[in-house]
Amino acid sequence: MNHPAILCLSAFAAVSLHAAAADAPVTFTKNIAPLIFENCTQCHRTGEVGPFPLTNFAEVKKKAETIATALGDRVMPPWRADEGAEKFHDARVLKPEQIALFEQWVKAGTPEGEANDLPPLPKYPAGWMLGEPDLVLKPAQSYEVAAEGNDVYQAFVLPTTFPADRYVAAVQVRPGNAAVVHHVLLFLDTSGRARELDAASPEPGYVSFGGPGFLPNGSLGGWAPGSFPRRLAEGIGMRLPKGADVVMQVHYHRTGKPETDATQIGIYFAKEPVEKRMRIFPIRAAKLRIPAGEANYGTEGWLPIPADVTLQAIIPHMHLIGKEMTVTARLPDGTEKKLIHVPDWNFNWQMNYRFIEPVKLPRGTMIHLAARFDNSEANPRNPSKPPREVRRGEGTTDEMCMAFLAYTVDAEHIPANGEVTGFPDTFVLAK
Repeated sequence: MNHPAILCLSAFAAVSLHAAAADAPVTFTKNIAPLIFENCTQCHRTGEVGPFPLTNFAEVKKKAETIATALGDRVMPPWRADEGAEKFHDARVLKPEQIALFEQWVKAGTPEGEANDLPPLPKYPAGWMLGEPDLVLKPAQSYEVAAEGNDVYQAFVLPTTFPADRYVAAVQVRPGNAAVVHHVLLFLDTSGRARELDAASPEPGYVSFGGPGFLPNGSLGGWAPGSFPRRLAEGIGMRLPKGADVVMQVHYHRTGKPETDATQIGIYFAKEPVEKRMRIFPIRAAKLRIPAGEANYGTEGWLPIPADVTLQAIIPHMHLIGKEMTVTARLPDGTEKKLIHVPDWNFNWQMNYRFIEPVKLPRGTMIHLAARFDNSEANPRNPSKPPREVRRGEGTTDEMCMAFLAYTVDAEHIPANGEVTGFPDTFVLAK
């Protein structure tokens, strides 16, 4: 599977448009630089994940046609949900007038403008964005990525040796080689199964697509281009079980030449007492058997909520022929809340959507997942030519249909009455 674009524009957030008057030209220094500098250079600068820098007029002018096409086709920025900054942290949503402004500049011949109009480049923290981590984990050996071939999903086992459980407030993933690291997921294992898989593989880590190959004891989140570390709200923590292995699953894509990577993660422990534990549990579709040639296969699933909980984040997940997903909460009084809608699913962008205002879900709420798949020959993302029947599984050409819910239990108050038991709090992988 090839990377879908050579461009990874960062967030076009809520920014004031420096739109020119109707009779004034649109220039880089006055109109375009504020958008690019404030919303793109966080990724598109030397040493970061963007494949090329966009830090000055010459760099943006060189890629202007490519940028305009990507924006117009809504390929970029890499944000799949149709809700914007009013609902999720770190939303990357373009307004139509922002796209039009950039296109107007390109059509005008990309004029530079007056030097006095040029805003300064933003200042970004170097290295660890939240300061020096409490714990840095990385594989014992670098990983060699061959020049050609399919994408690789490699899982690396990173041991911890804490004698007691710890609570984590934030995690930052630092790709060792931004040219090949597409995204990263972090699982927790106390069973020793990941170590067995690693020992059976002759190279560092082991091959792992979809799930990590074992039933995790939880997760520490992940990373995708354009995502940045954020501390959990005070009093909330992710539990790192004593003696757990952190299993870092890295999605690599090829560049056409041999590459080396040594991705590492920084862990920040909670400094204040943790009152509630972040838990993760999936809702999944009950039926997943997609006929060959079916362009609009629909499926759904329901999940009852057994207690008052607060939803902190939601992470949709399908594979290559996923088309659309909607997750809705039906409250006990009959009202409905749309939690997320992804109208144009793309497997290459695995997003963790974190609510600005966490969503209260009272006991008796029913979560509904509805999804559609395109298993037709007309789907350019379909890996099977001609199409074949697709069922649930972890292989590249299999499918999954679930949304992971990250939540806290309202009745839980640690350490006053300890952790609440009887609630699902781990990833459950669909087989």
